[in-house]
Amino acid sequence: MPTPRKVAKIIRPAVVLEGAGVRLRRSFPSSAADYVDPFLLFDDFGSDNPEDFKKGFPWHPHRGIETVTYVLDGVVHHRDSLGNSGTIGSGDAQWMTAGSGIMHEEMPDSNRERLIGFQLWVNLPASQKMTTPRYQNVASASIPEVHPAPGVTVRVITGEVAGVRGPVTEIALTSRPPSEGLGIF
Repeated sequence: MPTPRKVAKIIRPAVVLEGAGVRLRRSFPSSAADYVDPFLLFDDFGSDNPEDFKKGFPWHPHRGIETVTYVLDGVVHHRDSLGNSGTIGSGDAQWMTAGSGIMHEEMPDSNRERLIGFQLWVNLPASQKMTTPRYQNVASASIPEVHPAPGVTVRVITGEVAGVRGPVTEIALTSRPPSEGLGIF
């Protein structure tokens, strides 16, 4: 088991409006953490007020990044310019590689009273910026869990934890040495 690291900094997220008026809490980029490469953005979209999220994220473009969306509670519908569509609900994830360019929309289920989740944007390495776009819908039932210590549950979406591999493959790998990794808590 790796040696635990101490928390270096606690970042208080800023409230921002994105998409068609979705209220989010953005941890970075911010004045406290403006450069955490390869991570570009981390948003928390949790709310019990449908007015905070029901307008969603209508059609918009992405290029040169990957987005990872994880829903803790609620439902989000996805459609994109490649013809992919899917619904992610509680415990589901989606991994979208924008690569050379993709248009998509993410629209919360407007009949729900609650939506809780987060999204992480990952910068693609320069050599993969123009890769073919793709979309991976990851159902909760396909995400294995690991219990490395009492009271600790890790859902493995990609990579490997304690010998258990996650279902998402073909992600971009950066040239960062593991010793320079970033922990988000």
